[in-house]
Amino acid sequence: MLEIIEDAGEELKRAEHLIYVSLKYTRTGDVLLNSLNRMIDAYSLLVDALILYAKDTKNLQEDPQTPLAKVNIVKKLYGQQEIQDNLDLYLLLRKITRSPYQTEQEYRRNVALLTTIEGREETINIDILTQYFEFQREFFKFVVTMLGEYAKKKYKDEMDAGWEKV
Repeated sequence: MLEIIEDAGEELKRAEHLIYVSLKYTRTGDVLLNSLNRMIDAYSLLVDALILYAKDTKNLQEDPQTPLAKVNIVKKLYGQQEIQDNLDLYLLLRKITRSPYQTEQEYRRNVALLTTIEGREETINIDILTQYFEFQREFFKFVVTMLGEYAKKKYKDEMDAGWEKV
């Protein structure tokens, strides 16, 4: 579990670099899309960590395979508003990347991805992407504080068991 949390942190670092460095100099729709994909990967890892925690502490018997099933289980198990809001953002980002899109004002400060989701037009530009990233970073800190000590203890127990006993 600790490795999953660390991997999520690494994905967030990559997304941060794309947003604050690459996007600053290239300003293309592809970089916006790549940033969204990195954020989605980080969310996916955080959801996996929450499911592992639920399996260990809340006696979760199910083993969901699809991202939507994982999100629904996590929403049922954790009632915190921060988790609910971030899972909604995760699903929105997945829909944005999977739907057909158009780019607007490429190579300019106001570069944007335009797409229509469920009859509503969504616009992702540098400012919105930065807000989503900051929101996700706060969620990452929330999950780390929630699972941190448990993940470290579990990791230590696994290391104490050694590879021969596993």
